[in-house]
Amino acid sequence: METIAVRGRGITKIFGDVVALDHIDVNVAQGQIHGLVGPNGAGKTTLLGLLLGLAVADEGTLEILGTPVGRALSAPYGVSGFVDGPGLYPTLTARQNLAALAALRHRDARGAGIDEALAEVGLTEVADDKVRGFSLGMRQRLGLAAALLTKPRLLVLDEPANGLDPAGKKHVHGVLNRLAAGGATVILSSHRMDDLEALCSEVTILSTGRVVFSGPLNKLSDESRVLDYRLRTSDTPAARAVASETPGVAVVDDSDAVARGDEEIIVVRAQVAALDDLVARVVRAGIAVRELAPLVSPLEAAFLALTEQEDAGPAQEPAHAGQETALTELEAAGPEQEAAHAGQDPALTELEEAGPEREPAVAQQEPALAEQEAAGPEQEPAVAQQETALAEQEAAGPAQEPAVAQQEPVLTEQEEAAR
Repeated sequence: METIAVRGRGITKIFGDVVALDHIDVNVAQGQIHGLVGPNGAGKTTLLGLLLGLAVADEGTLEILGTPVGRALSAPYGVSGFVDGPGLYPTLTARQNLAALAALRHRDARGAGIDEALAEVGLTEVADDKVRGFSLGMRQRLGLAAALLTKPRLLVLDEPANGLDPAGKKHVHGVLNRLAAGGATVILSSHRMDDLEALCSEVTILSTGRVVFSGPLNKLSDESRVLDYRLRTSDTPAARAVASETPGVAVVDDSDAVARGDEEIIVVRAQVAALDDLVARVVRAGIAVRELAPLVSPLEAAFLALTEQEDAGPAQEPAHAGQETALTELEAAGPEQEAAHAGQDPALTELEEAGPEREPAVAQQEPALAEQEAAGPEQEPAVAQQETALAEQEAAGPAQEPAVAQQEPVLTEQEEAAR
């Protein structure tokens, strides 16, 4: 009997008027790599946030690694991962970032396995480089290394393949497969169907907060579905003639694959049974088959078919998309807060250089910043009055210029106070 790592029943999460998750059930077996798929705004990040203890469900029950999840914002021991990208200190090196995380868990950096984690994700050569110079893919790999420090039994990753080059992709896939082979469970979301097909044994497809499919990938292969296939042979004209004469097979001339100008390729549209017949006819005609592959993978075809059926319409997507970022407090604060915090960046950078011990000082800076921001709007009417007076004096002509010159220092002082 297989052990269940994650079991959810009737999970519901609501943000205001938006139902992000609508009474969903989820089962993930131990030792699996389980994919989470869905359009933007489907509820993927919300579900991952529940698994990581960043939010709690409004209804339903959730059990992780045999432990029922209560109403507290915390994940059971053995759960690690990230959503919306890993949080890293840009002014610290890769090694220093991992050492800081180890210190937060009261672990000695020398015995925390930092070098091993960096080697696992292929970042040994840049271990002493500051993270501010890292590419997106390198940051993703460092985030995975940070998660590995905890020796997770359940690893939760949100779009871990973002920005990865082929070498980075190879490292990440290798790490995830080794974790699963060792009995750990991995749940990851991705929009890259090729990654999911290469890694996952099972997937859950979400659409508008509901589960439209959950199970093994092979169950998504519908032999009755008509798909487009790329066919490369040793004799393209002859293969085209054979395809045109095969029942149930249509040659597609307006495909993007044909438009690329590869003269050795033809695109055929058929069900699996008709495709098998075509291959047999091509071989009997003495034509070598060099490539036969679907233009759209079975997972992507099923994804499109299932989500289009359940899609509530484009008008719902912006609301759901906004909810997926509700777990990120900085984004929730909005552009006005970002502008205010931008002025604090130099002080924050100095605090980051000093390490985790100085972090409480950041919290003390924030109330002062809030008071300054609150004082801003009260100063604005005075600035507006000065600007009006300045405009009237400028309209009076050159004779008024000395008076304008006297007003400008005052205006500058008022503007500085407003800021």
